[in-house]
Amino acid sequence: MPYIRESILTTVDGDGDVHIAPLGIIQDGDYWIIAPFRPSRTLDNLLMNPVAVASYTDDVRIFAGCLTGRKEWPIVSIKDCPVPRLASALAHSVLEVVETLDDEVRPRFRCRVVSEETHAPFLGMNRAKAAVLELAILVSRLNMLPREKIEAELAYLRIAVDKTAGPEEHEAWDWLMERVNGHFRDQLPSV
Repeated sequence: MPYIRESILTTVDGDGDVHIAPLGIIQDGDYWIIAPFRPSRTLDNLLMNPVAVASYTDDVRIFAGCLTGRKEWPIVSIKDCPVPRLASALAHSVLEVVETLDDEVRPRFRCRVVSEETHAPFLGMNRAKAAVLELAILVSRLNMLPREKIEAELAYLRIAVDKTAGPEEHEAWDWLMERVNGHFRDQLPSV
């Protein structure tokens, strides 16, 4: 199984408009693979402008927000890079596409690290943050999973949130649960 680093990826389109999306980048030796699903703005942007920035943050609201329509997060420019980073990033990597492997479902962009920078200290782990991140990944796959699997995962993840979450983790959890509950309502048979 490959090593995957969860990040918030920023890309830009041909007009320079920024797109922010949560995406796990996959380690490939000294390179990183970006593998967006079709269709996606991330995919379109990388085809137009083969540079991305992976921002590493512990603010799980950004992961949850991007999946629930809350995509306006502060960004800042990076010297000599056409793509900005998250203002709240603890660190970031500028990634340049060196090879593109086409695929009907999930093309892969092999990237080299152009530069990296650390902006703030990482102050430790929190189980609720990890649980919210796992719920965000689950929400991104709601249409691929059976209800029983979703409910079982939710029950397990909720334990960490109930025991260790602060206000930010509760807020992110609630945003994601709105999506889950909406998905379940949409699955009800019509009477």
